[in-house]
Amino acid sequence: MPRVTRVLERVPGTRQLLDADTVTRRRLALAGLAGNIGIVITGGAVRLTGSGLGCPTWPKCTEDSYTATEAMGVNGAIEFGNRLLTFVLSAIAIALVVAVWRHARLRRPAVILALGIPGQGVVGGITVLTDLNPYVVGLHFLLSAAMIGGSYLLWQRTVPRPAAEPGAVRLRPLTWALTAASAAVVVIGVVVTGSGPHAGDEKAHRTGLNPEMISQLHVDAVFLMLGLAVACWFAARAVTAAPMARAATILLAVLLAQGAIGFVQYFTHLPAALVGAHMAGACAVWVATLAVVWSTGFDAPGADGSASSLTSDETNRTLVTVR
Repeated sequence: MPRVTRVLERVPGTRQLLDADTVTRRRLALAGLAGNIGIVITGGAVRLTGSGLGCPTWPKCTEDSYTATEAMGVNGAIEFGNRLLTFVLSAIAIALVVAVWRHARLRRPAVILALGIPGQGVVGGITVLTDLNPYVVGLHFLLSAAMIGGSYLLWQRTVPRPAAEPGAVRLRPLTWALTAASAAVVVIGVVVTGSGPHAGDEKAHRTGLNPEMISQLHVDAVFLMLGLAVACWFAARAVTAAPMARAATILLAVLLAQGAIGFVQYFTHLPAALVGAHMAGACAVWVATLAVVWSTGFDAPGADGSASSLTSDETNRTLVTVR
């Protein structure tokens, strides 16, 4: 690592990033989180506008061009625009890696997330080469959910956090159950999408599963998650864990709003605008779920031995100041 640091110090423009302060690191981490959510939303727009094969091949947009041509029309521009966002997200990820390079606790997740972006690009390319196979498209979304989770973890780690409250720590298993239910909701939601309309192209295949049956299973998982979210709220208030109670309140609000969108879109035969809002809502529910987990002190200094990983002198000094 010292050798890599010396190399980075010689690269023009990296010295300032290597010496970035906490605020800069946190802003870059937040930009990465927002970018990964943005990719989901723009990817949804590609599918909902029928632009999934706007660029019919990969890595080129056409057999003869890496960019969309005028003859490809709006669909080509939409698909190519989504591909370009990957480069923006890559630039943020690289800047973040440099900014956190001297901080061991931040460096590993930043590097993993940076490597995940080209990995996602490859999966996106496979979706095009397989003519929008619904299972590959679903994998593409689930990998984005994993990237969002990793981005949220990195963002939370950019600032020191107080030690976990004993009452909240006891509720951590309940939040893990909530997280499992939330993940199930996302996974089943992906299966619902693969069995319904809005395939991204009129020639794209569907899974062939019964949409009504899968939708009912999705609703069942949502009600399970809603019950667990209510349980988290009551339990947090019972042990006077104020941060967890606030996080659970936000989750309940987001979950109810997402549920309302889901019911309306189902009974109005899945209009594209509501489907897009539902995809954005899925990201919001996932992030709100993770916030409940983090409110229990998960990954905080002193929680599960994580304090020992705070190797940065700057972070240690900040912790002493906070205490």
